Amino acid sequence: MSTPLLEIKNLHAEVEGNEILNGINLTINPGEVHSIMGPNGSGKSTLAQVLAGKDDCDITQGQILYKGKDLLDLDPNERACEGLFLAFQYPVEIPGVSSMQFLKAAVNAKREYHGLEELDGVQLLQLFREKADVVNISMDMVKRNVNEGFSGGEKKRFEIFQMAVLDSEFAVLDETDSGLDIDALRIVSEGVTNMRDGKRGFLVITHYQRLLNHIVPDVVHVLVDGQIVKSGGIEVATELEQQGYASWAEAEATAS
Repeated sequence: MSTPLLEIKNLHAEVEGNEILNGINLTINPGEVHSIMGPNGSGKSTLAQVLAGKDDCDITQGQILYKGKDLLDLDPNERACEGLFLAFQYPVEIPGVSSMQFLKAAVNAKREYHGLEELDGVQLLQLFREKADVVNISMDMVKRNVNEGFSGGEKKRFEIFQMAVLDSEFAVLDETDSGLDIDALRIVSEGVTNMRDGKRGFLVITHYQRLLNHIVPDVVHVLVDGQIVKSGGIEVATELEQQGYASWAEAEATAS
């Protein structure tokens, strides 16, 4: 049996002294796509930030294993070099920084981490063109500065392109559907779907079923008050869409 890509065991975390995650248990195997849904304040984005290594999230209990390694022992840059990618809810602009130079630095930093030679300009351009085809974006976008003047949809598409260029093995998509119109949602979802394979894993964090109609997950988890209260197939997302989160929150309150 293969090693799980990600194992979260009894994870508790605080932000500014407030407990946000209250015993998360989650296993994602290579090739799987999992989705986490939950109301505002349930801990979805905090979980994403913990995985990425944001320093204002204090782990008070539990363990996270990534490809069998203790993820919490790794700095954020080491996690990225190990293949973990976080797609932000609100990607930032970096005025004056060329997207090509930004990606060149990221790709070659990861290669150096793994003891590989840097790619030269010709090799990088070939890589960019290849991955642009995979995620269906124009090279014109790659020639611009990082997210500068991009629409919300373009920023999200550029993040999926970054993930493809870096050949990330595990991607956390933190409400990547936020602010997307129907066409942008479809394009972003197609980019993710085109990268699904037997080795890569995804954790898709969202409020809405509409994203999961495009990126069909293997497992849907419901997160309420920092705990996963239910897991199942896509029917869980359908049930949430019809009934909302109130019944789950009430059930959790009764159980506690």
